[in-house]
Amino acid sequence: MLIEMKVHSVEIDPFSRVPIIMLKDLDKERTLPVWIGAQEASSINAHLESKSSSRPMTHDIIKVMLEKLKAEVLRVELTDLKNNIYYASIHLSCGGETFKIDSRPSDAIAVALRADAKIMVEEKVIEKSMDIKVESFDESDLDSDELLEMLDELNVEDLGKYKM
Repeated sequence: MLIEMKVHSVEIDPFSRVPIIMLKDLDKERTLPVWIGAQEASSINAHLESKSSSRPMTHDIIKVMLEKLKAEVLRVELTDLKNNIYYASIHLSCGGETFKIDSRPSDAIAVALRADAKIMVEEKVIEKSMDIKVESFDESDLDSDELLEMLDELNVEDLGKYKM
């Protein structure tokens, strides 16, 4: 069964320092974390914050191409989770035909946001995500020098909407 979800936030994993898209269902009962690359996080965050760039970003170009081809993004689907890798597809309509294109989840979500399309997630993906092993944090793992180094390397842009 497909569950509609929305982008709740783009965050940084405190342990791996990898960006995460946090999706929430419409009732805000379930959350799905999707680890993504820095470039994709930047693109998604820029769109969420309505930031414009002097040059178009890749996902903006995709949106313009689809518009010029008179294609419509029907929805995107996160379809599976295998070996900690998420799988997704973009569903399009063009010239009376429908197409399903394999995609990375981050790209599918970035395109869906720009095209105002629904983000749908297979229920099994949400269930499987609960089994992802997340590195636990043990305060004894960090000494004060490591903590200071980590804080020095922290980029304010990575904090997303909670800027200081």
